[in-house]
Amino acid sequence: MPRAVSDHLKHAWRGYTALLVALCLTLLPERPRDGAGRHLAEILEREFLSVHTRNTPTTYYEGREGPTGFEYELVRRFAGHLGVSLTIQADHHIASVLDAVRQEGDLGAAALPLEPDLEGVLFSRPILELQPVLVYRRGLPPVAEMADLEGLRIGTIGGSGTGRVLRELQAEYPALRWEASPEVETAELLRRIEDGTLDAAVLFEHQFRLNRLFFPGVERGFPLGEPLAMAWAFPADRGLALVEAANRFLDRLREMGELDALVARYFGHDDYLEYVGARTFLQHVDHSLPDYTELFREAARESGFDWKLLAALGYQESHWDPQATSPTGVRGLMMLTQATAGDLEVEDRLDPAQSIAGGARYLRSLEERLPESITGEDRLYMAMAAYNVGLGHLYDARKITEARGDDPDRWADVRESLPLLQEREWHSRTRHGYARGGEPVIYVRNIRRYHEILSYVDRSQQQFPLLNVRLGDPGEHDDPFLAPSTDD
Repeated sequence: MPRAVSDHLKHAWRGYTALLVALCLTLLPERPRDGAGRHLAEILEREFLSVHTRNTPTTYYEGREGPTGFEYELVRRFAGHLGVSLTIQADHHIASVLDAVRQEGDLGAAALPLEPDLEGVLFSRPILELQPVLVYRRGLPPVAEMADLEGLRIGTIGGSGTGRVLRELQAEYPALRWEASPEVETAELLRRIEDGTLDAAVLFEHQFRLNRLFFPGVERGFPLGEPLAMAWAFPADRGLALVEAANRFLDRLREMGELDALVARYFGHDDYLEYVGARTFLQHVDHSLPDYTELFREAARESGFDWKLLAALGYQESHWDPQATSPTGVRGLMMLTQATAGDLEVEDRLDPAQSIAGGARYLRSLEERLPESITGEDRLYMAMAAYNVGLGHLYDARKITEARGDDPDRWADVRESLPLLQEREWHSRTRHGYARGGEPVIYVRNIRRYHEILSYVDRSQQQFPLLNVRLGDPGEHDDPFLAPSTDD
């Protein structure tokens, strides 16, 4: 090779190598350069990030596919960005999160309001907008403006930032009064409104949207004040390097559109458990179900379940959409998690035949793992609830049922306890902690109603095979199937 060409290639290779190294360095978290970065240096040396949070649906909880929650997902990605593992300490309320950050932790991620002047704590850039809203008990005179709040018993979560908004409004409306407690969470406030202990509460818009289905006796009123900002908290006396690394991470997530995608994933779908009217359901029966009827029948023959029950469960999970993906990543017509699909030897969750067969096997396995003392329909309903919320949370609800003096083997009693898993007073005593316990109650109710409709249609078609049988044309608000069953 001529020397000139050889030298040219060497220079080109050196330039390429330098460019590659520079690119790699921009993708890695910056290493601390001085004493101000000792906190980040400690984390990188010990190879784990310690995070303090709250056991709530907007922060961190154990879902059916494992740990989940908006802030959990963020800190998990941040730990991966740093190249370290993650430890979570979730048995906190807001005040104790901040105390733990000051004294021992690396980071607080618990729907914390950004308060730049808070002693002993530094905050990251804003992550999410928090809009305070007033909610009130259905049946009260409409609450549409500040004047309507006079005389109402109002509650809020202490330390969440809503108290600051209320104090600012109190300067203009001196009669405004409220109770604030750091020990309560959103579900407890909403329950107190429904049972009459409170008339109203101030919380954040996304918190109400995530919980509204479980508290139909609570109405949304109106926004209060200007939005606040949610941020992460760091100890103020351990340097800026970790805060700066978090800010770079959050900026990159925002620039790539991933932060907006996470917000939409966790807070953009608050109505997927709504029960649709019979007319809408029958349209799906007519247009979608025929493609999968034989698959449901085959799965029923193998599992021993009524095919219409499996179809009803599939509709509740995905509206019979084989490409469905939930906000938390479960996929397919029967919405199996990756881990469950692996256990069931389902290679492709998006294949409807594999998904339906796998979902039927999974439901049967859940039923078989229940205690023998649970019998009959109670056994089936609890298996369906476990399909939604997980066996661990179902067992927690049974223990709560027993502690309340009710029968843990009766679905009618357990379904009263499941929503208590949303309340800190109860879930703090359980093994698996917080769960959206109202979901499996609605979930089982919906499947039972879909099953009733399918059974009616199936009987009608057997009696009148030449007719295209329908249940009339009920409107969304005079739907004969919306009335609760006598044993619901």
